[in-house]
Amino acid sequence: MESVLTEAVALLDEAGEQALTFRALAQRLGGGVASIYWYVASKDELLDRATDHVIGAALADLEALPAHEDPIDELRAMAVTLFDAIMERPWLGAYFMRNTDVQGNALRLYEKLGQQTLRLDLTARQRFHAVSAIVGVVVGSAVDLGQEPPQEVLDGAVGRDEFLGRYAQTWRELDPADFPFVHEIVDEFDGHDDIEQFRSALELTLAGLRLQAGA
Repeated sequence: MESVLTEAVALLDEAGEQALTFRALAQRLGGGVASIYWYVASKDELLDRATDHVIGAALADLEALPAHEDPIDELRAMAVTLFDAIMERPWLGAYFMRNTDVQGNALRLYEKLGQQTLRLDLTARQRFHAVSAIVGVVVGSAVDLGQEPPQEVLDGAVGRDEFLGRYAQTWRELDPADFPFVHEIVDEFDGHDDIEQFRSALELTLAGLRLQAGA
């Protein structure tokens, strides 16, 4: 199973979900398609197990983090670690915690995040919403930022800042009466730092959690 999951992850890393077929996987393993069915019953199960295989490494990284006296600081460190793991593999976000019957590592990671909220003065519902919000910010941001850039950026014909600048210029030409917010933030959007954007979203979420807990 370890070899099957290692090669499945390699295919996903190379070209995403569409590249992961039982035929392609069997070729990499040097066997027949039927042999894959000894380990998984379907492609969905294979995707869930491959995701959990990767999350296992992220969980190990989380467990190696130094302890913090402040649970909010602990949550921040865990969130950034998970974000980095998904940024490296944008396909991961689509399957994270999709099936916790199969994804034991994902459930343990979710539990580890949740245990930090037990150190805060919150209700069960508030804890559930808090961890859901943190996971949403992390996974959503990582998947969004991990998307493959346009071909002209990949080819080097256009730099990232120039590409963003085109949109910024289009926004500046909009009627400010119809788009007052866009005009307000366009200079911030133009050439913005993606990681800073994620960290700001995370800080807003954690600040709200701190206020709710009265910490």
